[in-house]
Amino acid sequence: MGIKVCKFGGTSMADGNVILTAAKIVQADKERKYVVVSAPGKRFGADIKVTDLLYQCSDEFERGDTVAFAETFAKIRARFTNIETEIGKQLGMKEALDEVEKEILGGAGRDYCASRGEYLAAKIMSAVLGVAFVDATEFVRFNEDGTLSDTTFDLAAQVLSAHERAVIPGFYGLGANGKVKTFSRGGGDISGSIVARGVMASLYENWTDVSGFYACDPRIVNSPKCIPELSYQELRELSYMGANVLHSEAIFPVRNAGIPIRICNTFRPTDAGTYIVKTSTRDIRDNVVTGIAGKKDFTAISIEKSMMNSEVGFVGKVLSVIGHRGISFEHLPSGIDTMSLVIDNEYLKNGVLQEVVDEMKTLVKPDKIYVHENISLVATVGHGMANNVGTSARLFKALSEAGINVMMIDQGSSEMNIIVGVENADCAGCISAIYNEFFN
Repeated sequence: MGIKVCKFGGTSMADGNVILTAAKIVQADKERKYVVVSAPGKRFGADIKVTDLLYQCSDEFERGDTVAFAETFAKIRARFTNIETEIGKQLGMKEALDEVEKEILGGAGRDYCASRGEYLAAKIMSAVLGVAFVDATEFVRFNEDGTLSDTTFDLAAQVLSAHERAVIPGFYGLGANGKVKTFSRGGGDISGSIVARGVMASLYENWTDVSGFYACDPRIVNSPKCIPELSYQELRELSYMGANVLHSEAIFPVRNAGIPIRICNTFRPTDAGTYIVKTSTRDIRDNVVTGIAGKKDFTAISIEKSMMNSEVGFVGKVLSVIGHRGISFEHLPSGIDTMSLVIDNEYLKNGVLQEVVDEMKTLVKPDKIYVHENISLVATVGHGMANNVGTSARLFKALSEAGINVMMIDQGSSEMNIIVGVENADCAGCISAIYNEFFN
C-alpha cells in the first residue's frame, strides 16, 4: 500500500463548500495520508486572494496606517469566519484570528503575515478531516541566503513519521534567524513536494482548478490538448516560461527520489489529469512537441564587435555589468562577433537600463549596441524534437505564414526546446501559430 500526498491550491480552499469537496477527495482514497494546503484563493473573478490581503495588511502596518490595517484585516477575518459558517462546525477561527492579529501588530514580520492564510487554512482542513495539524516550521528550513536547507528532508521524515495522517500548511518554513520565512509566490507546490519526499510517497497529487497540463494556455487557444504525461525536464521548461499550473521549482525535491506528480482537478476529480515523471513513456511519434509557453516583458541588449571571439574575457566583462547590480539574465544567444543578453524588464526600471548600456559601452567598447524592449519569449518544448528532422523548419514556416517577425532564436544544447523572441503584441499569435502547426 502506497502513500499519497495531496496538495490543494487556492481555488480548492476558496470557501467552505469547496474545502468540504477537497476533504471528500482525500477521504475517498485511504492512501491519501498527508495533505498540504494553500491559502484561500479567489471565489470569483473580482475577488481578492487572502494572501494578497495579508500582504496589504503588512504594508499598512509598516507605514503605520492603523485604520487601513483594521479594515483589511476585517476582510480576512470575514473570509475565515464565513468558511467556518459554511462548513457548519466550530473550528476556533475567532481565537486563531485574534492571535494572528496580535502577532502581526507585535511586529512578527512580513513573511509571518503572508503565511497566515496557509496556516489558518490548514487548521480548518485538519479539523474537517479529524487528523493532526503539523506546522511547516517544524521541518521546513531555509539557509541564510534564503535557499532551502538540505536538513529539511530528514526533518520532514522524522517529524511526519510520528503522524499516520496529517495536514500541513504550504508556502513557508523557518528561516535561519528563527522566524517564519516564505517561498516565492506559488511556493505551496514546493511544500507539497517536500512532504512527498519526506514520507517517500508513491505519488504527489497536486489538486487545482484544471484537469491537467495543457499543450498551451487555454486563454490563447480554445480547448488545447491536455498532455497525459510529461517529464520533469519538460515541466521545468514549460513552467519557467509561464505555464503556471505548477511552480517550476516543485520538481526538485521529488526528482531524485523518482516520485511522480499528478495534476488533478478538484472540481472534476474523475478526470485522468497529467502525470509528471522522471522519463516519459509517451510515444514521441504521437507529437514531437509536448507544449508551448510564453512570457512577456523582456529586453534584449545586443552587442556587436569585430573579433569578439578572440578577446579573452569579453563575455565575463559584459556579465560583470549586470552581475554587480544583482541582475540575472534569461538567455545569452551569441554568434562569432555578436552576443545578446535577454533580461526581465523588472530589473531594468528607473534608469537602470541606460546605466547598464553606458557601462557596457565603456567597459567593452562595442562597435554597435542595440536595445530591443518589450520582447516576449515563446518556448516550444518536447523530447521528440531532437530526433525529428524538420521540426525547426515547420515552426518557422508557421510563424512566417502567420506574419510573426522573429527577433531572436535560441535553442538549448539538449535540443529539447526552441525559444523565439517576438514583440509583446505578437506573443499570443506566436503561441497560436505554433500550436496549430503541431497539434491541429
